[in-house]
Amino acid sequence: MIRQIASLGPIGHAPVAPGTLASAAAIPLAYGLHILGGFPLLLIATGGVAFLGWHATRVLTADGPADPSWIVIDEVAGQWVALWPLSAGLWAVGASPTLFPWPGWVGAFVLFRLFDILKPGPVGWADRKGTPGAVMLDDLIAGALAALCVAAAAAFAHGLFL
Repeated sequence: MIRQIASLGPIGHAPVAPGTLASAAAIPLAYGLHILGGFPLLLIATGGVAFLGWHATRVLTADGPADPSWIVIDEVAGQWVALWPLSAGLWAVGASPTLFPWPGWVGAFVLFRLFDILKPGPVGWADRKGTPGAVMLDDLIAGALAALCVAAAAAFAHGLFL
């Protein structure tokens, strides 16, 4: 069961770009959580997935490589962090929970994947640690950097910087 969770079933075993596929799969899951309970539920679920991912990675990498490509639960947690500004902003203003505008989630997806793949600064620092915690941490940091960019873009788009 823990292997299925860590790999999101067949997604982690995709022959091409399992991390990107997991990030894409995370978006409708986040949308569902947002509809069910707004930002608070997405925040709680992110914490739960991060903890579960850390535990799964710790167990599954005890005798093998530190970060096998088939473990993609970390991409889910990181992608959800990247979506926090979108969910939090909509929830804070009382917008319909079904509203999840495409520029926000597309931007969060693209930015998260860029930070996760390029591993600038603190993302690379976490990735180089090679521990089960670092498997989760580099994606959470990539998600946080993407979230900052999404929040700045939203503020600019909605005239908060003018």
